Amino acid sequence: MHFDRDLSLLSFHSRVLAQAQDESLPLLERLKFLCIFSSNLDEFFEIHVASLKEKSHAGISTNDLLNQISVQAHSLVQEQYALLSNTLLPALAQTGVNIFQQENWTAKHIDWVAKYFEQDLLPVLSPIGLDPAHPFPQILNKSLHFMVSLQGKDAFGRDIDMAIVPAPKSLPRFVRVPKAYAETEYEFISLASIIHANLGTLFPDMTVTTSHQFRVTRNSNLFIDDEEVDDLLVSLEGELPSRRYGDAIRLEVEKNFPRESVLFLQNHFNLGAEDVYSVAGPVNLNRLMTLYETVDKPELKYSSFTPHHPVITFESIQKNDLLLLHPFESFASISDLIKQAAHDPAVLVIKQTLYRTGHDSVIVDYLVEAANLGKEVTVVIELRARFDEEANIKLAGRLQEAGAHVVYGIVGYKTHVKMLLMVRKEDNILRRYVHLGTGNYHQKTSRQYVDYSFLTCDPKIGEDVHNLFMQLTGLSKIGEFSKCLEAPFSIRRSFLEKIKRETKHIKAKMNALGDPEIMDALEQAAQRGVLVDLIVRGICCLQPQKNLRIRSVLGRFLEHDRVYYFDNNGHPELYLSSADLMTRNLSGRIELAFPIENPALQKRIMHEAFELYWADNAQSFDLQADGSYVRPTRTSPPVLAQEKLLVAITTKA
Repeated sequence: MHFDRDLSLLSFHSRVLAQAQDESLPLLERLKFLCIFSSNLDEFFEIHVASLKEKSHAGISTNDLLNQISVQAHSLVQEQYALLSNTLLPALAQTGVNIFQQENWTAKHIDWVAKYFEQDLLPVLSPIGLDPAHPFPQILNKSLHFMVSLQGKDAFGRDIDMAIVPAPKSLPRFVRVPKAYAETEYEFISLASIIHANLGTLFPDMTVTTSHQFRVTRNSNLFIDDEEVDDLLVSLEGELPSRRYGDAIRLEVEKNFPRESVLFLQNHFNLGAEDVYSVAGPVNLNRLMTLYETVDKPELKYSSFTPHHPVITFESIQKNDLLLLHPFESFASISDLIKQAAHDPAVLVIKQTLYRTGHDSVIVDYLVEAANLGKEVTVVIELRARFDEEANIKLAGRLQEAGAHVVYGIVGYKTHVKMLLMVRKEDNILRRYVHLGTGNYHQKTSRQYVDYSFLTCDPKIGEDVHNLFMQLTGLSKIGEFSKCLEAPFSIRRSFLEKIKRETKHIKAKMNALGDPEIMDALEQAAQRGVLVDLIVRGICCLQPQKNLRIRSVLGRFLEHDRVYYFDNNGHPELYLSSADLMTRNLSGRIELAFPIENPALQKRIMHEAFELYWADNAQSFDLQADGSYVRPTRTSPPVLAQEKLLVAITTKA
């Protein structure tokens, strides 16, 4: 039996919420996990629930699954708000961090709110009275709105009984009260409270009888017909605006929202009662991240650390293959190497794939510098990296302006591989230097995600990477690689062969596992006595059984590396990869799995990726046969794998 993919993903989100409930974590970190859960749930509805509803509309039966999701999601949302109201906010108040509700405002608060509304809020508000000339407005995806009930006549002597007031997206949802108006160090008032208190100003000579917050989550899947598309860039640019106004998927309403108004919104957005989430607190809790970012109280957060920052040169790569584990070792070492390559006269060519980079990427800066200095720079940009499409379109234009060759991968296949190739002329010989990673070339996430970087000048790996770039840019047909494995052509086939060949031990660490063929092979391996140990952070559709154990580990950093190990009768094979074992990765993406052959590096990875994580008894959850996750029984002092890595690596000389 295999577990459902969407229910497994929802289970992962519940484990994120469990981190917010963990009393051993610093208070603001718990609040941060609460915000992450809220953001994750948004995307779950935007993408996964939206896809199920699309299937339902197409006549494919998904109602049972949607009902299960609705029941579980409603329960999780109730837990989330109860945790916030009953535990986190009172605990924060005891530390001097307060969110003041309107009924608790002091005279100073009232004075400041009036000034803030007049100076900062009123100029950007656009209330919309509803009448035949002003029908119900388009509601932007995930934006906060107020439904306002009115009595009286408008400026033209007509009876108006309803209005919609959008909250400006440009302003923070929780505003810090200036020190001159505050009695404690950190005081915040929600933007919603400020708007609510001043609605009468927006409707002079009328009476505001009620006002309530609501928020709509919409389908954010982009539709690009791979068979019809002529220009992927133009097609994406045309499709992106529709994401803001896709079909409604979920309606969140403030508790005590009038029943008749809820029914009105349900009918307007074509939603059922199961799609309505009544919340006992602020709508859109991920905006509480403002508190985490604003409050400077180190005792309420994880202790700061300085990552080890090894200096990497072309000479050091010549001597030995190098391995870095981020964020414990700084990703700046990789961006520094790209900067070296940009300014090194001996470097003739730089080729790189970019999936997610962020808006202000120093790596893109260095690639632009390299192109301006006359080097051959080729960048393969994946325009369809979900929710980064717009940023990738902009950086593509910037690179092209500098003279870099920019291609957008292959229509029908996302380019998910993380690879960098630098060709250097040394004593009249061209040598290829390669960086391969399990994570993105993204400065911010590299400080938050656990990922490996591998650097080598192995000629065969260099040739494999060169050939893959030739395939991506020239659409060339290539044969078998010398050492690396590629999706969609060889990773699945090769891994299946290795699983079927194995007689002793398979170990793997990944983000998600859901490919039926791979799961069947792992089950069969376990049934013939092979020990199968899997660490799967998120989606896992495989059921544990005898000889097959599965664990999920969450912690301070997001586990993001992919590691695959086969004992191979005492001749170990170990691969790092950009690919999870999901059908989409193995069949619908360009991915790479690359071997780690150096015995010392193999030993290091086995310790870092497996030994420490199976010893973890504080941040781990073990998958049960019924699909539930249970924390392991703690029979010793707490062991946190990430904390052990943090101490061991960041204290290197």
